[in-house]
Amino acid sequence: MLTAEQFLAAQKSNISTLFDLSQKAFEGVEKLVELNLQVAKATLDEASQHARAVLSVKDAQELLSLQASLLQPVAEKAAAYGRHLYDIASGTSAELSRLTEGQLADAQQKFMAVVDTAVKNAPAGTENAVVLVKSAVAAANNAFDTVQKAAKQAADVAEANIQAMTSTAVKASQAAAANVKAPRRAA
Repeated sequence: MLTAEQFLAAQKSNISTLFDLSQKAFEGVEKLVELNLQVAKATLDEASQHARAVLSVKDAQELLSLQASLLQPVAEKAAAYGRHLYDIASGTSAELSRLTEGQLADAQQKFMAVVDTAVKNAPAGTENAVVLVKSAVAAANNAFDTVQKAAKQAADVAEANIQAMTSTAVKASQAAAANVKAPRRAA
């Protein structure tokens, strides 16, 4: 049975964890805002440079060449932005997971202590019920561990897929830029 002191300590721990989770989530949002501000500033500067370059073009071939030279960097920057977004999201998620796993492990330990105390004080003849409760707790812990491992594997697969898509997008933009730069043969 929980005493008033144990209940108060648990509540303090829960509030502390809530503040830690809020802080980590806020740090993730802060990184996202900072990234978006950097991208907006760089995009504005690049648009200004591009407009000046377009205005200085003397013929259609020079315009095609200019457009081709801009295609690849835009795709690479979009891919880099996607990687930064993914890094921020996965880093924030990892921190939140670490905090919640620690809290969950502590809660599981306390729950097992309560179960053990209840088992020690169980009346005679309830051995089958005690075995059933212990078995259910062990099964729940195993199921949770399995779900955690599956979630980590899914995150690893997602990261590999993002890397592959980024690489494919950059290669496609390079190929498209090369095709535009190559002179066309007359038929």
